[in-house]
Formats: sequence, structure tokens, C-alpha cells
Amino acid sequence: MAVNLYDSAYALETAIRQSDEYRQLQQAYSEVNADPTTKSMFEQFRQIQMNLQQKQMMGQDISEQEVQQAQSTVALVQQNEKIAALMQAEQRMSMIIGELNQVIMKPLEDLYGKM
Repeated sequence: MAVNLYDSAYALETAIRQSDEYRQLQQAYSEVNADPTTKSMFEQFRQIQMNLQQKQMMGQDISEQEVQQAQSTVALVQQNEKIAALMQAEQRMSMIIGELNQVIMKPLEDLYGKM
């Protein structure tokens, strides 16, 4: 029996969207966005994160000032209960995606061996 991998992938997408973890992530994200101050703080945090990741990917050095700014921003956002809850929900979702990725990659690992 031929299996359409794309049908399975879309079924997995639907399952993720219906999961408790995804719904908790949605709720936490909605709560952050409902508060203008919290939303602004979170957007600033994400912008700093993206800038640092982009620099890393391009092989550019990250200055001590940028590291300190990132650390102080992280400390600030972690004190915000709504952002902290969102970050915890993101972490749970990321762990699930990582575990799903391991399951998906298992046939290739079985074929080629672990890297």
C-alpha cells in the first residue's frame, strides 16, 4: 500500500493544532498580545534575539554590549508573568517538535546509522 507522506504530514499538523500544548501556547500568546506594555516588551525581546541569531548565522562577532543588553532584556522579560508563561509554553512545544523530529528521522537513522 502506497503512503502519501504529505497526507500524513498534514494530519500531523492538524494533531499539533489540536494538542493541549499548542492550545496553551496560543492562550499564552494571546495574553501577551492583549497587554500593550507586555506585547511591546516581548517584541523588543524577540527583535534582540533575531538580531543576535542573524549575526551568529553570518559569522559576525557579537559585542559585549550586545550580550549585556540581551541578558538584561531576558532578565526583564522573565519577571513578566505573561511572558514567562509564554516562554514556558514555547519550550514545551519546542520539546514536542524535537521529539517528533526524532520519530520522523528514525527511518534515515536506521538506514544510515546515527550521526
